[in-house]
Amino acid sequence: MPDMVDKGKLQINVTSEITSRPIVDARISIYYTGEPGNRLEELETNSSGQTQEIELNAPPVEYSLNPAIEQQPYSEYTLEISAPDFEPVSIAGTEILADVKAIQQVQMSPRTTVQNAQQIFVIPAHTLYGTYPPKIPEEEIKPVTETGEIVLSRVVVPEYIVVHDGSPQDSTAKDYYIRYKDYIKNVASSEIYATWPADTIRANILAIMSFTLNRVYTEWYRNKGYDFTITSSTAFDHKWIPERNVFDTISTVTDELFANYLSRPNVRQPILTQYCDGRQVQCPNWMTQWGSKSLGDQGYTPIEILRYYYGDNMYVNIAQEISGVPSSWPGYTLENGSTGDKVRQMQEQLNVIAGAYPAIPKVTVDGIYGPGTAEAVRVFQSVFGLPETGTVDYRTWYKISEIYVGVSRIAELV
Repeated sequence: MPDMVDKGKLQINVTSEITSRPIVDARISIYYTGEPGNRLEELETNSSGQTQEIELNAPPVEYSLNPAIEQQPYSEYTLEISAPDFEPVSIAGTEILADVKAIQQVQMSPRTTVQNAQQIFVIPAHTLYGTYPPKIPEEEIKPVTETGEIVLSRVVVPEYIVVHDGSPQDSTAKDYYIRYKDYIKNVASSEIYATWPADTIRANILAIMSFTLNRVYTEWYRNKGYDFTITSSTAFDHKWIPERNVFDTISTVTDELFANYLSRPNVRQPILTQYCDGRQVQCPNWMTQWGSKSLGDQGYTPIEILRYYYGDNMYVNIAQEISGVPSSWPGYTLENGSTGDKVRQMQEQLNVIAGAYPAIPKVTVDGIYGPGTAEAVRVFQSVFGLPETGTVDYRTWYKISEIYVGVSRIAELV
């Protein structure tokens, strides 16, 4: 394989589509996409449904940092996943970028027939490398005068959204029920390169989230008679790809910012922040992705990048409600010595999670944050890709809530 002079990392997480619980001893074979007979690696998942982190060849990191270089900046791998009592899965096109970790989530369906009915997914080209329809311009603020146009009185971060995998009019396209944070991570991994400066990544994720929450808040497609939240068509919305891998730099920023969106003064709805790549397509008065990368290189902060394109009256706001979580973050970091109901609730949730992820030690539910709780939190953070601090900050609190809801299925009972 030419131009494979750098290395990227890959970790694969395998869970049950039905229970959200980890699948132990799943086997994963890895090939270069296009070379199915040449197996590079064979991995197995541990008690947390995860493989070890491995290094794989990738093109030079400069390919993803310079818009003038037109070579493909990522390598592509095919994963063949099998596990007892589950239908096998094939994913072609997992992207590996230099110097960052790719995270491939795999959801497997319980086997329903004697014969294996393999699920096959093919990840198409990244939007900055492939050719996709440019965004059809829309007004960034939607009218609110029509009866029924706005059904929400406040901005709410949804637990799930429904993604229509095609253009709005394509009735043959499949609808997917996707967790909001997973949707944002998928789109950002499809729309920008994870090797870019952290503040460029933050600015782009804020724009993606604000656009998405505008669709949620205005019920844009439902008011047109459709039964989905957003599409995967770049002409109308953002690129979202079933089963594509995400990247650690993008996942971390999304967990940090997921309740935020962009506002203008005296406008209740999140702003429909449209953008283009700035190389293949130009878009005056919108953010360009390559331009935002250049500003990040120059030390611009996320809000400075956004205001450069959208004007000085753009502000970062925070949603008043987050759906699907049993209880909101207490507003301060829980750590050794913390006590009270929030500690007790977090301990209870950790123990439920530990029932599904046995690497996480169970704790005494006493409302006292001691060394045992700190160690359980540290292991949880290790399993779910968070900084291993042993303290419960904003990101860790909501990740515990997210995994707890998934493994306990509490969302279906409330």
